[in-house]
Amino acid sequence: MKFARRLDHIDPFYVMECAKAAARIAATPACDPARGGTPMIYLNIGEPDFTAPPPVLDAAHRCLADGRTQYTHATGLPELREAIAGWYASAWGLAIDPSRIVVTAGASAALQLACLALFEAGDEVLMPDPGYPCNRHFVAAADATPVLLPCSAAQRWQPDVAAVEAAWTPRSRGVLLASPSNPTGTSIAPDEMGRIVQAVRARGGVTIADEIYLGLGYDAAFRQSALVHGDDVISVNSFSKYFSMTGWRLGWLVLPPALVAPVEKLAQNLFICPSSVAQRAALACFEPASLAEYERRRAAFAERRDWLVPALEDLGFGVPVRPDGAFYVWADCSRHAASSWDFAFDMMERAHVAMTPGRDFGHAATESHLRISYASSLPQLQEAVERLGTVLGGRGPSRT
Repeated sequence: MKFARRLDHIDPFYVMECAKAAARIAATPACDPARGGTPMIYLNIGEPDFTAPPPVLDAAHRCLADGRTQYTHATGLPELREAIAGWYASAWGLAIDPSRIVVTAGASAALQLACLALFEAGDEVLMPDPGYPCNRHFVAAADATPVLLPCSAAQRWQPDVAAVEAAWTPRSRGVLLASPSNPTGTSIAPDEMGRIVQAVRARGGVTIADEIYLGLGYDAAFRQSALVHGDDVISVNSFSKYFSMTGWRLGWLVLPPALVAPVEKLAQNLFICPSSVAQRAALACFEPASLAEYERRRAAFAERRDWLVPALEDLGFGVPVRPDGAFYVWADCSRHAASSWDFAFDMMERAHVAMTPGRDFGHAATESHLRISYASSLPQLQEAVERLGTVLGGRGPSRT
C-alpha cells in the first residue's frame, strides 16, 4: 500500500509513547498496592484532574433527556457563540462579534481548519522551539513547512520580534504562536506580542495565537489575549483546559470577518458540526456558579505551581523561567542525566513517577529538559517529589 508523502513530515507523538510505557509499568506487580507496590503517579499528561463542574454535567443530562442531539450549524450553536463573545467581554474586556467565532470539534479541529484555509505547499510558518508538536504537524498536514525558531530561557522560551524578523523569508506566510505555551508554561509579554503582530502584518502575513491555556494564567503581567492587537489576529481556544472538558472535544476559533466563510465551508465538509451535546453542555460553562468554580480551580493550579517549582529546584532540577500559565514546568534535568528521555524512563521504573521527556517539543534544549505537569492534586505532587528525592539520593523536601 502506498502512503501519502505528508506522513514523512509528521513524527510519532512521543508523549503518547511515554504514556504507553507508563501504563505498561503501572500494570506490573511493582505498582500494585495489593502486592506491596506503589502506584504510578502521572505527571506526564496535560489533563486537569478536575472534571466538568455540576452545571455542565446537568446541562448534558438535560440535553440527552430532551433528545436534543441533532446536527447544529457547522459554525456552532448561535447561543454558544454569543456566550463565548460574552466571556471575552466580561473576562478580557474585548468586544468580539459572535459572527467571528466558529465553534469546532476541539482546538485540534480549529488548528486544522485554520491551517487548511491559509497555508499550502511552498509556504513557511514560523513557530517557537520548544513548542507543542501537534501544532507543527497541523502545518505539515496542510503541505506547508513549519520553521522552528530556537528560543532560550533568556527569551522566556518564547520567540521575540527580532527572531521573527530575522527568520522571515519570501516564502513566510505567518506565525503560529502559543501563549501560554505547552510545554514551558510561559507566555509572550503583551507588548512583545504586539510587536510580533505588527511585524507580521507589515509583511503581509497572518498571526495565529494558540490560546487554549489563556484562562489558566497566574501573573497579571501576562494575562492578555492576542486578540487585543487587531481583528486580523486569529485565536484558537478550547473548552478542554480552563473549562475542564478534555474528552468533550470542543473548541473555537476567533477569525477575521473575511475568513469566517472559507472556514465554514471547510468545517461543513470535514466535520459537519461539533458535538451537539458538548455544545449544549458548554453553555453552562458561562453560568456564574461555573465561572466561580473555574476561578477557584485556577487558584488551585497556582498553588500547585508555587509549591512544585521550588521543590523541583531543591532536588537539583533547573527551572530558569517560572511558568506564568498552563500547568507545566519546563525543567532541566541535566544535573541528573545527559538525556531527558533516558531519565524519564528511569524515573518511571524506579520512582513510579511518569514525566514527559523533551524530545517531542523540538530541538532547543529539549534533550536536557522535561515537561512536568502539575495538573495532578497537591498531595500527588508532594508524593511524587518525595519519591524522586529518594531515588535521586536524598529525601524530597517536606514542603507544606
